This record gives sequence, C-alpha cells and structure tokens, in this order.
Amino acid sequence: MTEKSADKAASEANERSQAFELLARIFRENASRYKSRYAVAIACLVVIAATTAFSAWIMRDVIDEIFVRQRSELIGIIAGSIVLAFAIRGVAMYGQAVIMAQIGNDLVARYQQRVFDKLMSLSVDYFVEHRSGQLAARLSQNVSAIRDVLSLTITAMARDLLSLIGLVAVMFIQDWRLTLITFLVGPPLFIAIAYITKRSRTIVRQSVTVNARVIGSLQEAVQGISVVKAFTMEDQLSKRISKIIREAQMRSDKLASVTQRLSPISEMLGGFAIAGVVAYGGWRTIEGGQPPGSMFSFITAVLLAYEPAKRLARLRVKLEKAMVNASMIYEIIDMEPRQRDIEGATTLQFETPDIEFVNVSFSYADGTEVLSGVNFTAPAKQVTAIVGPSGAGKTTIISLLERYYDPDEGQILIGGQPIGEVTKASLREAMALVSQSPYLFEGSIRDNIRYGRADATDDEIEEAAKLANAHEFIAATPSGYDTLIGENGVTLSGGQRQRLSIARAIVRNAPILLLDEATSALDNESEKLVQDALETVMRGRTTIVIAHRLSTIRNANKIIVMDRGEIVEEGDHQALTKKKNGLYAKLHALSSAGELPTVEHAEDADRNNV
Repeated sequence: MTEKSADKAASEANERSQAFELLARIFRENASRYKSRYAVAIACLVVIAATTAFSAWIMRDVIDEIFVRQRSELIGIIAGSIVLAFAIRGVAMYGQAVIMAQIGNDLVARYQQRVFDKLMSLSVDYFVEHRSGQLAARLSQNVSAIRDVLSLTITAMARDLLSLIGLVAVMFIQDWRLTLITFLVGPPLFIAIAYITKRSRTIVRQSVTVNARVIGSLQEAVQGISVVKAFTMEDQLSKRISKIIREAQMRSDKLASVTQRLSPISEMLGGFAIAGVVAYGGWRTIEGGQPPGSMFSFITAVLLAYEPAKRLARLRVKLEKAMVNASMIYEIIDMEPRQRDIEGATTLQFETPDIEFVNVSFSYADGTEVLSGVNFTAPAKQVTAIVGPSGAGKTTIISLLERYYDPDEGQILIGGQPIGEVTKASLREAMALVSQSPYLFEGSIRDNIRYGRADATDDEIEEAAKLANAHEFIAATPSGYDTLIGENGVTLSGGQRQRLSIARAIVRNAPILLLDEATSALDNESEKLVQDALETVMRGRTTIVIAHRLSTIRNANKIIVMDRGEIVEEGDHQALTKKKNGLYAKLHALSSAGELPTVEHAEDADRNNV
C-alpha cells in the first residue's frame, strides 16, 4: 500500500470513527429524556413489523386452504384475521407517527434554544467573523438534523429491520433454498452503498454550505432593500446572487446524482432476485406438483421485504447527510467563547464608579493596532467626552469597556477594580449604552424600552419615555406603548428610534452611561430633543461620550482628544480652546466660523494651511 493510499484509508477510518462518536453522543444526550415515549413508539414499530410478516404468512393459507382445498369454513376466520391485522397495523402506524413527530418537534425546539444560548455566550468577534444571514440560514437548515438522525435510526432499527427479519423468517420457513438464492444480491448491494456513502460525504457538506450562502444573501438583500433601491443595485445583486444560486444548484444536482445511483442498482438486483424466485417456484409447482400456497407466501414475503430492504440500503446515505448537518450544529454548541469569566471572577462592586484606562493597547485579529498606551481617568458622576477623527479608536474604548474584547496590554478599572477580574454580567449591568444606530427588536414600544431592565414596571417605562422626550410621539401612535414597531423600528424616524434607545438606557438605571455618537445621524430638530433627553439621563452618572459634534461635548467636565490610537490632548472646553495650534482649538475655530464642527474638518484645514 502506497503512502497516499494509506493516508486516505486512515482519513476514512477517522471519519467513520467521528461519525460513530457523533451518533453515540446524540443518543447519549437524548435517549434518557424520551425513553418512555421511545418505548411506546418502538412497541408500535414492532407491531407494524409483526403484522407485515403476518401478511406474508397468511398468504399460504389463503391459497392452499381457500382456493386449492376450498374450505369455506375458514374464509371468515382468515378474512377476519386479515382485517384485524391491518386495523392493528393502522393504529400502530398512527401511534408511532404521532409520538415520533412530538419527540422530533421537542428535539428541534430544545436544540434551537441550546444553539441560541450558545450564540449569546459567544464573544462579539464571532459575529464579526460570520455573516448573520449565512449563520441564520445554517441554523435553520441544520437544527432538524439531530431529529432526523434519531428518527432515521430508531425507525430503521425498530420497523424496517424487524420487518425484514420477520419476512426473512417467513421465507426460511416456506423455502430455505430460495431464501439463500435471494441473499446473493446482498454483497453487490453493500459494495454499492459503501461507494455512494463515501462519495456523498464531501458533497453533502459543500451543498449545505452553499445553500446557506444562498439564503444568507437573500436575507441580506431584503434587509438592505432601501439601499438596493436607492443605488439601483437590483441588476448587480441579481447577477451576484444568480451565480451563488447556480453553484448551489450544481451541488444539489451532483448530490442527487450520487445518492440516487443506489435506486437503479437496488431495483436491478431486486428484479433479478424476484425473477429467480418466480421462475424456480413456478417450475417446482408445475413439475413437482407442490401446492402453490407456500410459493405465494414466499413471493409475498419477498415483495414485502423489498421496501424495508431498500430503506435500510438507503439509510446509510440518508444518515450521512443528517450527520453532516448535525456535526455543523455541534461545531457551534462545542465552541468555547474566546472571552470567558476567569475562574473565581467576582461581582463588580464600587463606591464611586470612576473609570481608569492604564496603559491600554489593543489590536484586532488582523493585526491592525487601534490603541497604543492609552491612559486616562473618567471621574465618577462626571461627563468625559472623547473626540477624534474616524479610526482614532474612540468606539474601541466603548468596546473594551463593555468587554466585547480584552486589551492586549494594560488594565481597565472601574472603582479601582480591574474589569477582567469581574463577571461580564455584573460589568454590563452597571452600564447603559446609547449608540449611533440604535437597534430595536420585534415587538411593541413598551417591550423595547423594557429590554433595559426586565423587571421595570409600566409606570417606570412611561416615566423613562417622558424623560427621553419620547412620550409625546408614543401617545400619538395608534396603540400607544403597545404599538408594534416593525423590524428594527422601520415605522419610526431616526430621532424617534434614538429617543426610545435613550428611554431604554434610563430604565436600566445604571451608574455608568456610554454614548457612542448618539446624535451624529440626526437632523437639528431631532438632535435638540435627543440632546435634552441625554442631559437628563447623564445627571449623577459617570458618562463617556463619543462625539463629533461640538454641541454634544461643549459642557463636558473633561474632553479627551484622540488621534491614531493615542491621546493627544486632554482638558475641559475652555482650556483646550486656548491651546495654541491644538486640534480641539482648530475644531472650535471652525465651529465659530460656521463650518461643520468635526475633528475631521479641523484636520483638513490644518493640511491645507501647510
């Protein structure tokens, strides 16, 4: 054996071992939960198998006793037994179908919840690396695979295998020589199954991945439909998605071509077996004068055994597809969060919620350095503003405070306690965030405000809305606080969404408030309402404001100016405007001249003067 073939054999053996371990894990995690219901379902499947075998067995008496010997007294007994057998079979089929469906539905629901809980425990970087549309599509397609693995295995073992065993027993009893002849089709069928299974394994994974891309791309196009229309992107997107759809179609066609190769092989082998049985049985009856009852019973058993035999032959191919999908679900379930609470992490506790950055440096996964040796203190119950050009690292400050990421070097402390030593839950409970693009969830206005604190009363929600200058427009909606807002608040204006986000932050009643460019995307009227609301919520809280507009930071107790990941200036508004040639002073000069008051404009002016 060559080294290449040895490696291939080892790889195949490893894949088989992994498949067996996955199958064992699925049964280990679920069998005990459903053991009583599985016992009833298996009992029903045994009854189905027994009545199927009985249908073949009774054919001998039907032919020999009724048609050959013409015993009229047995007609009622035999006919009644057939009716009873089929009635029992029907009840058993109904019972097992309902029970297996209930088990399957519960399995899907449990694994959906399990996967969702795992996703909620993963760090933000996981969602940065994975497109949300493809992730949702992958989950929707793959979660049901756990149900399919159990359903296929149990049904095959309890119904098809037992039916086949019962029918083969009838065949042996009627004629053991003919039974051995039919077994000659077994070896070539097993060889075909092994080949098709090996070929389908890789194609299945590729097909699942590409189909997830198709659904993900469609979902993203629908979510961004306003941008698509605004930039007349219909043809451009149609061509791109068409390419993905064609690729998915090719993979699905290839998978169908490979997996369905078993059908002509099994049909041809089955045809040879049945033809041989008919020819030999007919010759024996004609030449040997043997009663035809046993032969009809044998042929009936062969014909009835054909379907469960085909299902068992296809089981491995179907199971292979379900196992590939199931393994992709377990890849998520088994994923360890990159950011976990350290062993012995404590609850965040402090007397004064002051925030300190001590020599903090941070780079993203691609190696791009965002912060370098950042040191500053945000005093408790005061407003600290951070300004700077795009890419200066302002939003990264917020991300590190929320522990979406951990710094490469240095420490962040709240009330003197390093945030890396406390639980993420207690850390985030101490903070309320208002971002530039507030996200609203499916449900009512009341629901979205209550997300700030689950135990908030209706009175607290309405009071928060009033403080956020949102109560007036809420009262004007058709159902008030119970008005459904659509996907991400599509029925509301930008200013209204932002004021609901502020109301959510007020309800949270956290000692630390983080404002990430909360007014930069608003018109002047909306900005005034939002700014008034922010001034209300900032009172008595340690506040960090990320902002471009001077109007949102003029009254801050401390202003930190950042550039290229470093702090270049620090002070209050009065001190920084008096600093000759300072970046903030240039910003203030532009604002006084009526220009758009952003740090970017200040840098542009500085470059033009050089």
